Amino acid sequence: MNNKRRFAVLGLVAALIISSGCSRHSRHNAGDDERQARPSSPSEIQSGGGAGRGGAGLGLGRGLGRGLGRRRWTPGQTVALSETQQGAVEIQTSDVVRKPMRSRLRVMGKLFVPQPRKAIVSYPFPARIAEIHAVAGEWVKAGQKLVTLQSEEVGNARAEYAKAQADHELARQNLERERALFERGAGAQKNVLTAEAQFKVAGAMLDAAEKKLHILGFTEAQLGEMRERHDVMPLISLFSPIGGKIVESKAVLGAMVDQSVEIMTLMDPSLLWVEAEVYERDIARVKVGQEAEVIVPAYPGEVFKGRISYVGDVLREETRTITVRTDVRNADSRLKPGMFADVALAVAEDLEALVVPQEAILDDGGDSIVFVPTSGGFTPRVVKVGMREDGWIQILEGLKEGEKVVTSGGFQLKSKLYQEILQTHIH
Repeated sequence: MNNKRRFAVLGLVAALIISSGCSRHSRHNAGDDERQARPSSPSEIQSGGGAGRGGAGLGLGRGLGRGLGRRRWTPGQTVALSETQQGAVEIQTSDVVRKPMRSRLRVMGKLFVPQPRKAIVSYPFPARIAEIHAVAGEWVKAGQKLVTLQSEEVGNARAEYAKAQADHELARQNLERERALFERGAGAQKNVLTAEAQFKVAGAMLDAAEKKLHILGFTEAQLGEMRERHDVMPLISLFSPIGGKIVESKAVLGAMVDQSVEIMTLMDPSLLWVEAEVYERDIARVKVGQEAEVIVPAYPGEVFKGRISYVGDVLREETRTITVRTDVRNADSRLKPGMFADVALAVAEDLEALVVPQEAILDDGGDSIVFVPTSGGFTPRVVKVGMREDGWIQILEGLKEGEKVVTSGGFQLKSKLYQEILQTHIH
């Protein structure tokens, strides 16, 4: 090789190195589309290092095309594979078809338990835990007994109630006796009036004692049992206010509790809220009742259906967003409060869109390209993409209905394309 040719080759190699660094920077900005469109089959993952089936057959990895910077190929250029390469690369194709799609607004959100489906069980007075009837992780019904407390305050209140009951009964009997004596002419009217006043006072004291027991947490049914049994034990049972799951319990036998202790926390996770922030420019596109799709990192690719139940009334000035809430069913409890979620809000009616599988779309220096089978091999073609839904990508420009595109083996074809370009520059 003479000196001129050697210097020319060295200059091309230096240009490729500089272009590779620039391409990696641009790829960082445009990588989201490629990551979404890239298949995850082992054969294609291996081709990146040149040691997998595709890499061995073509001799180059996926990074070569990027190393050449912006697109160097010409429209109509064809990639042809030899018989050996065809055996190494698994080429699969799919038709360009029309499919109903719905315009979606994509936002980030977080899962919450609705306030009406969450409850905290506590006690406003000092008490000691005497019995535990349910534990963390257990599903309970509304009204089910959770814990029994022993409290001096309860004992005093029950004793006061028992005394008020006795005083009220005594006052009633005294009033009846004085009325009977007065009717027979054996008693004075003054005694009747005094007995009536005592009966009213006793009734007021009984009513006050009942209200105090209600404040302490006793239900009307429990008061009915006290009237029959005249029980003054200093015990009170706390019941579940909702049906759901005990997600946290601080109940320990013998432990003291008061108004600062949340003894148990319950929630019903069968329906969750997803709250997301929507920018001011998109507010007019969001309405209560619209469908939504929720995806969480824990279950990639799985869609949970929901519906918008609330659109905020106040705009956050610091972010220029409003809160949009989506109700999502969670019958199997796989979704957990606190999870982050991607929410796709359906903001337009269905339309017939020209689509291809997302695996067909490749990134080429910021452009979206596909490979189209032709009589001489495979031709790269720049396309303009639109909406994405359920593994399909809308094609706005570049393809026609009925054409075929490569859905598997596209990265190897792209490597072969740039390999030929590199060889052309060297020779």
